[in-house]
Amino acid sequence: MVGAAARPFAREQGHTSVQIRTDMRRTASMLASAAILLALGACTSQPRGPAPFAKGADVGWLQQMEATGYRFYNARGEPQDCLRTLRDNGINSVRLRVFVNPSADRLSGHCSPAEVTAMAVRARRMGFRVMIDFHYSDTWADPHVQRKPAAWASHSFDQLLADVYGHTFSVLSAMKSSGVVPEWVQVGNEIAPGMLWPDGRTEHWDQLAALLNRGYDAVKAVDGSIKVVIHLDRGNHGAMYRAFFDNYLRRGGRWDVIGMSYYPWWERKEYTETIGDLRDNLADMASRYGKEVLVCEVGGDFKKPQDTYDMLVAVQRAVRAVPNGKGLGVFYWEPEGAMTWSHYRLSCWGPDGRPTLALSAFR
Repeated sequence: MVGAAARPFAREQGHTSVQIRTDMRRTASMLASAAILLALGACTSQPRGPAPFAKGADVGWLQQMEATGYRFYNARGEPQDCLRTLRDNGINSVRLRVFVNPSADRLSGHCSPAEVTAMAVRARRMGFRVMIDFHYSDTWADPHVQRKPAAWASHSFDQLLADVYGHTFSVLSAMKSSGVVPEWVQVGNEIAPGMLWPDGRTEHWDQLAALLNRGYDAVKAVDGSIKVVIHLDRGNHGAMYRAFFDNYLRRGGRWDVIGMSYYPWWERKEYTETIGDLRDNLADMASRYGKEVLVCEVGGDFKKPQDTYDMLVAVQRAVRAVPNGKGLGVFYWEPEGAMTWSHYRLSCWGPDGRPTLALSAFR
């Protein structure tokens, strides 16, 4: 999701000792719940073999929406599990963000390793493929802010390298022990200007490359089949992508997939003005670096469902058109995140608790 302006609700939260103890108890409880699901015979391993086109949804808010009593309905107005509604509309993959030590704020917090593990188990039981998005922060990380987790704030650069490896390895190992091996893992979120500022800013490219490679190593140490995604914003800005990945490659950067965000709304443009640039950049990245490409985030105005539907169809066509099958899929950022709950305008959910026409673009 692009920019601080895109998250007017984001704010820094402190942790009291009481909150920390509460989070620890919640973590233990959620991991125990995941173990119970497995004991009941839930099949949560990631599907292998030739993969279909990924039609995805980032659902990081879903647990808290449910916890606060938000009611989801299908297109017929019947109460229904949100994941079931997404699946009925063609969604076959979910994306889940991970914060390091988040607050309890319903919009800018949660998404702890334990919460994400429980959600990944739930999604896999329903047949979804899974992407995990490491923010390496206690809250949102994006092109406007890449704040270190509070627990890492005073660490030396060598310690930061160990932090990235340890956090990544720990989260994914716990997930794997619960039966879920993600298909894709993002090392950082929208990191065109770097991550873990100031140490990992692009002004310090050697350090940024080292941090990203430690994340890559940790992912592969858990399971070599996981595809590591490097994710930047503004997928229609090819020059920015070439500069980033040329710099990373010169420093021995390792990755499997180039991930992009695409939000014409935040650029105050119609998608028809920028879709050609996205299409060109997708093809250029696949050809220039020999990597697969993926649109990790996309979204449009929920008040204009036909326009958003048309954009989603066009974006899927652009990704499918990448030569040699290197276009992997498209993920909508928080389609279920209704504005009445989230104050976020770019969902595909109406004020009546039902999906809008836009979501059916994935069918």
